[in-house]
Amino acid sequence: MDERAIRQLLDDVRTGRCTADDAVAELRRLPFADLGFARVDHHRTLRHGTAETVYGPGKTPAQCVAIVDELLRGGTGPVVVSRADATQAAALAAAHPGAAATAGPSGTATLVWRARETWTARTGSDAARGDHGGEAAPVEIAGSPGAKHTHGDSPGPAVDASPIDAHAGPQVVIVAAGTADLPVADECAAVLSAHGVAPRRLTDVGVAGLHRLIDSVEALQSADIVIVVAGMEGALASVVGGLTGAPVVAVPTSVGYGAGLEGVTALLAMLSSCAAGITVVGIDNGYGAASATLRLLHTAGATTPLPELGGETVDPTTTSPPTTECAPGLGGEPIDPATASPPTSVAGPAAGAGKRAAS
Repeated sequence: MDERAIRQLLDDVRTGRCTADDAVAELRRLPFADLGFARVDHHRTLRHGTAETVYGPGKTPAQCVAIVDELLRGGTGPVVVSRADATQAAALAAAHPGAAATAGPSGTATLVWRARETWTARTGSDAARGDHGGEAAPVEIAGSPGAKHTHGDSPGPAVDASPIDAHAGPQVVIVAAGTADLPVADECAAVLSAHGVAPRRLTDVGVAGLHRLIDSVEALQSADIVIVVAGMEGALASVVGGLTGAPVVAVPTSVGYGAGLEGVTALLAMLSSCAAGITVVGIDNGYGAASATLRLLHTAGATTPLPELGGETVDPTTTSPPTTECAPGLGGEPIDPATASPPTSVAGPAAGAGKRAAS
């Protein structure tokens, strides 16, 4: 349950569309529902701006089904299952049809129900969902019939460097060093899209052919947040961090040979980057990169409306900044710092002694 749903519930009680007893029964699910094997956090959207995500590994298919059922019944926002295996995906598709499934790392999938509309769609733009501005292509996930399967690397250009639209919502760019990094990048994109953020994609622009990245440098410099997904030596994060002033979230991947140490080398390189201020998540953690990005956007007010005291939405592009109050004078009148005279310096004994010495 999010803030909008609570406001609607209170309004329904006020107007008589809902009884007080019904409202109490609904609110009893806050802040969590105890399923015995899991306590489903319905309060998380109010605290974080995003709902709880179900992490697949370690859970039985039946547990996944029960948790998703509770999330679907207890809220109105997106429901996300990360790293679901084929058996879990099949059980979830049978119990809760209609999920969008995106292939992720190690043969897993990210499943999404009730994805939010993109920011552009809510403002009336005809911009399409999807990583490259089109419909995603189907992909098979063995043993999981009934789900709508998609893959983030849909047909289209590997580089989307179209002009920035000032009204197109938050500009998040996912930069993948190589094609082998796409499963992690796609997981990241699926989670962002579930929460209404349509990322732009730059794919296969690693440092072995740096001219491919330089060709799209305008997209990096125009971005609000850049997510860099790279394995091998992980140098791409430092390069991007040096080209843009936007926050950079770096994701090391386990792609690489020998001394790549299954992502440890890239992880340490990103943590040691000379491009100051880079945020680094764990190896192959596309979900974590998306979550860090959503936190940044939520804090900046980019993904949720900012309610005024009267309940109206504040438009950050037109709202005037707060006026700085002048300090009150001794008589209670404000002091104008532009015209006020500076305080008169009073020479102390040392200054007087210095003058006498000079004479």
